[in-house]
Amino acid sequence: MRINSLVSLMGLGLLLLAVKPAAAHHSFEAEYDGNKTATLTGFVTKVDWVNPHAYIFFNVKDESGATKELRFELGPPYALTRGGWKRDTVKIGDKITIEGAAVAKDAKNAWVGAMQTTQLVLESGQKLPTR
Repeated sequence: MRINSLVSLMGLGLLLLAVKPAAAHHSFEAEYDGNKTATLTGFVTKVDWVNPHAYIFFNVKDESGATKELRFELGPPYALTRGGWKRDTVKIGDKITIEGAAVAKDAKNAWVGAMQTTQLVLESGQKLPTR
């Protein structure tokens, strides 16, 4: 009886150790700065419909008027499909507006949407879920 209890406790401990890294995968604070948000409008240059997250790359003009390519992170394709997306919902050349949070540790990809309140709006005014 005592051995079974010990084995059960050890199993539970191993399970708890496995849960911690899984939770770290989606840590918002580790990658993004929720205090630095923006609404950006630009033109789609690339769409990656891949797991575990889909991505939209688009060009925007910065304060000086220079064009900059940015990346916007979406949810997984299966969730987007459930929300009404198709692979061709957003196409290269489409004008879009996004609301997103800044990447905290990666200056190259300065604006990446990752907040639950983040949205994507097509030029037609249609709002799309991003998660």
